[in-house]
Amino acid sequence: MTEQLDQQARDIMTGNDRGGYTVPTSGLYPYQWNWDSMFAAWGFSTFDRARAWVEAETLFASQWENGMVPHIIFHREVPEYFPGPEVWGRERSPATSGISQPPVAATLIRWIYEADRAEGAAHLRALYPKLLAWHRWFMAHRCERGMIVVTHPWESGRDNAADWDAAMANVDGSGVGEYTRRDTSHVDGSMRPTKEQYDRYLALVHFGRDCHWDEEVIRQSSPFRVADPGMSFIFLRACRDLAALGAELGEDTSEIAGWIAALEEGAASHWNPERGHYDSVDIRTGRFSGALSSGAFLCWYAGVGGDAMLPALERIMQAVRYPVPSLDPADPRFDAPRYWRGPMWGMFNALIARGLAEAGHGAIAEDLRRRTAECIARNGFYEYFNPVTGAPAGGGLFTWTAAIWLTWASPAAEGRV
Repeated sequence: MTEQLDQQARDIMTGNDRGGYTVPTSGLYPYQWNWDSMFAAWGFSTFDRARAWVEAETLFASQWENGMVPHIIFHREVPEYFPGPEVWGRERSPATSGISQPPVAATLIRWIYEADRAEGAAHLRALYPKLLAWHRWFMAHRCERGMIVVTHPWESGRDNAADWDAAMANVDGSGVGEYTRRDTSHVDGSMRPTKEQYDRYLALVHFGRDCHWDEEVIRQSSPFRVADPGMSFIFLRACRDLAALGAELGEDTSEIAGWIAALEEGAASHWNPERGHYDSVDIRTGRFSGALSSGAFLCWYAGVGGDAMLPALERIMQAVRYPVPSLDPADPRFDAPRYWRGPMWGMFNALIARGLAEAGHGAIAEDLRRRTAECIARNGFYEYFNPVTGAPAGGGLFTWTAAIWLTWASPAAEGRV
């Protein structure tokens, strides 16, 4: 069974390969997405390392002049997709979106490189300056009080998370006009963000487009600016890995060390003392979101917080059959099948488990791996899953689920990472 599933995962990845980049899945997501692409590279590295490096290089070929790496690259015209390149207003070839996504690249590139340093040396040397420029962009435009902020829910990768509810209530979506969503033609609408949420997403896109993605205007005037523990922890980990890669290349990493110190200090600002967990912070109001989301459990992955989050994790792992849910099941907003308001995401689990194992919680990490593997084996390589029942949700034949199967969840992957 393991061998059969391993081969199915490889077939999904090659089937979603569009020549130089990989789509998350056919139909629903027809372009190259930033963090999806890096998980694809990690997956490819288990059976085709040359193709893994191509994936990363194609992503960074669309880096903006200011260092930002966009969340979508529109390599070809797909008229049925919305919102397409014309909505973003960024005239370049290939067209891109105007926001970024969780910066997992430095970490996954490090893991790919360390699997074969000789093969990866030239690739790493070419990519390192681009990674450094992207991290500089984050520090210049997304770091406040040592926390990483998002300027659009899509930038977090956790589109409709409960973390954003209060801040998004201040976004007026009434003027976005008529449009036709395409996601709900591929996936049951009960698994996706609501129409009201989508109106507000588009309003923020229009705001960015109308100011030509001027970061200073966005910082001063955007109605949505929220510090996200998931982004903060992913970026802190990425900075640690970028420093390790720089040292490997003989580069001066003192600048990165300064970032790490600032981010470690900033992590404390994510701690909500009243609720006893890491939380998102609305930069405009200074208020916590009051949502215990899966991003908070990346603290071990980032190397911060000690075991302060352990009681919450243990409680949640007992509450559902297939952890880690994207929102605490005890939260009244919990919605088991709806995108980031309840479902379990395998690629998030892979990062959480890596952090747990590194922090000495190997038994919990292994339990998480085993339960994730069981869910995938029983239900298929879907985008995400109902954490209570394991029912598959979102897109099928999904790249990053296949990738984390090959690198982490499969019994045959033991010892790879």
